[in-house]
This record gives sequence, C-alpha cells and structure tokens, in this order.
Amino acid sequence: MKKLDELKEWRRTHYSIEITPELDGKRVTVFGWLASIREQGGITFLILHDKEGAVQITMHKDKIPRSVLEKVKNIREHSSIGIRGIVKSIDKAPHGAEIIPEEMCILGIAQRQPPFSLFGGKMASIDKRLDIRVLDLRRPKAQAIFRIRHTVLKSIREFLIKKGYIEVSTPKIIATATEGGAALFPILYYDKEAFLAQSPQLYKEQLVIPFEKVFEIGPIFRAEESRTLRHLSEIVSIDVEEAFVSYEDIMRLIEQMIYHTVKEVRERCSSEMEFLGHELPVPKVPFKNFTYKDVLEILEKEGTTVNWGDDLSTQSLKVLGKIIPEFYFITDWPTFMKPFYIKPKGDKQDICESFDFMHGSIELASGGSRVSSKRLLVKRLKEQGLEPKLFRYHLRVFDYGMPPHAGFGLGLERLMMVLTWQENIREVTIFPRDRSRLTP
Repeated sequence: MKKLDELKEWRRTHYSIEITPELDGKRVTVFGWLASIREQGGITFLILHDKEGAVQITMHKDKIPRSVLEKVKNIREHSSIGIRGIVKSIDKAPHGAEIIPEEMCILGIAQRQPPFSLFGGKMASIDKRLDIRVLDLRRPKAQAIFRIRHTVLKSIREFLIKKGYIEVSTPKIIATATEGGAALFPILYYDKEAFLAQSPQLYKEQLVIPFEKVFEIGPIFRAEESRTLRHLSEIVSIDVEEAFVSYEDIMRLIEQMIYHTVKEVRERCSSEMEFLGHELPVPKVPFKNFTYKDVLEILEKEGTTVNWGDDLSTQSLKVLGKIIPEFYFITDWPTFMKPFYIKPKGDKQDICESFDFMHGSIELASGGSRVSSKRLLVKRLKEQGLEPKLFRYHLRVFDYGMPPHAGFGLGLERLMMVLTWQENIREVTIFPRDRSRLTP
C-alpha cells in the first residue's frame, strides 16, 4: 500500500458549503472523503464530501502539477484527502464554484468499497446498512435526519432551560425496577444483582425537593422481546418533573415545547426538510384531548371494540391514527393500567391523572400527576404486586415534605420518526440496539 501523507501543517480553511463564487481567485484548503472520480476529455473531476456537503475539484491534465495527477492515480472512492487550490466560479458546480488543485494530501486510502451505494442507486436493506453504520450515516438522507435531530435536542434544551428547569443526570444502574414488569436488563453489580434503568422516574421525582423543576435527556433500557418498527432496547428519553403542578400543567408544557421545537426545526433545517421532501406544518395548539373512555367510544363507532381496562392494540391505534392524524392526548386511564406512582383521580379511584401524548398511531410520551403521599404510594406498590421494602430508599424521601408533582417521559426517537416521516425507528437512531443487534 502506498505510504500515506502526514497532516503536518495542513489545516482546513473552508467547508464545502463555503466554496462559492464570492471566493473566486482565492486560495483555500478543504478536507473530506472522495465521493466520485470521473474523467472526461482530458479533465478529471473529483467530488469531495465533507460534513456540510460536496465540492467539485477539477483537474486539467495540462494545467495541474504532476505530483497531484500522480496521486489521483493512487486513490479510490471513499478515501480521505486534503486539497489546496484556487477557487473558480462556474455555474454547473455545487454552490456555483469549483477548486483548481495545486496540492493534494492522501490521508486515508479506502481499502474496499461499501456493499451499497451512498449517493443514489437502489437502497440496501436497513440491516445491511446498519452493519457498516458509519458509512450509511454519510448518505445525504441520513445526514439530513441527524442534523434535524441535533436541532430538536438543542431547541428542547433551550426551551426547558428558559422555562427554569435544571438539567440533571440520574443513575443508569439501579437496585429495583422503576415500573415493575419483566422488561428489565439484569446485570451483576459486584456481588449484587442490579438492573439497567428503564426510566429515571423515581430519581427525578426525588429531585423536585431540592430543585423543583428538573429535566434529563439520556438513555433508558427496555428488554423488548419483539422486534418492531417502533421499539428498541435502548432509547433516548426526554424526562421532565416539576413540583407544585398537576398533569394538566404538564400537558400544557408539552404543547408549548412541541410547538417551539417544530418552529425551530422549520427555521433552522429548511434545507434538510426540503431534501426529505416534506413540509413540516406548525401544530395547532392547544392539542386535542380525548379521555380513555372517549377513545373506546370512537373506536367502537369504527367497528373496533376495546373492553374497558384493555390496552390499545397496534391495530386499534392504527384506526385511531387515521381518525386523528396529528398531535393529541389520551387522558384519564384506568388506574391499574398505569405505574404505581401515578395518582388516582380524586374520588374516582378507578381512573388516574395520567396521559399518553400521541401523534396519529404513535405513542410519543406518557406522564401524569404523581402520588405524593407515602401511605398511598405503599398501597399502590402492594396493589401492583411490588414489595415496598425494595423501594425503601425512595419511600424515605416522602418523610421530608414531598410536594404535589407531575411530569412526563418522551421518546426522542419516536418524536424524530414523526418529524422526519420515517417508518422505522432504526433510521433515526445512530447505533440501534434490539433483540437481534448488539453491534456495531
């Protein structure tokens, strides 16, 4: 293999998007990966891709240093290179300008070619692309999706911080199940059994005592047995908890947050949205609100019967999504269907102050008012077959003036599915984890 060049004093002066007619006649240095090599009538055209897009490098064999021409013979597509040269205005090039090279450095030679095309052609299956995910992420569509994801995270953080919430980080190795059930990953923690956190729920509830308003954006883990288009074993959860509010206040917060986030994406990611071929409408607020009972009646009218206390199946959610193809809430669920920390509603102990935040058939978030009474919390634990003594570390906090509080947990990946019109959650996850995938 040919010896690679050293980076030495080479440093980038411009990204591809900055190579425009305004730089005509200026000397620049660019870096990137070689997307294509094409020869035509004594001219060699290179297309170089960096994180901002593409730039054209044009080589007339009689006008380019021999050292550059020799190096072109030794590179393949997907090699990483640097180019120093003069910008020339030309209408047909990306952004209206190209670079006439004076020097080239070869920094990484591609030893093999990807088993699928990154820039057009037939799309390979998601599993094949995930096997070499970092190359797949160079596709323009993937670049657009994850630029939007970056903007979504940034805008949510900005919104919550401006609202007075403090960002926290809670343990991901925990001693007890947050919500009960079997969807847990047990691990050996020295000489004890522990679990990967399926939610920061109990910790964020405790944190309303010192901080009142908290949020966390971090990973959670669910041992999902089935492999579906909407489930993963590891996701990023956006969790919020606040003291001295109820679930109705939290629903209004979600409305404001989603409205703000969509507006930010529209403003900051217009080119990415245009590339994806969709227009992202600003949602109408307030969002529609249906009780669990309302939903059962709506489904009944459509010929889909769901008995009181049954969860909404995939099929019933599809029916509901066709009727309500927008953001909305489903509230006041049967108490026994929700986790032990959800507060029963007044005298109606059979329903609780809870909500699911939806878009069409996709559940994006769940939340509600929390139980702030230690006595009631012990009762709810027992009702769900959980042993209160395992939650002693949490229950003891309630002896020190636990205030009324409420919150939610929202799945970032599902929100991204909605905002980018993707049907498979793996398309919006950098390195997805599910029952059949532990690498890369």
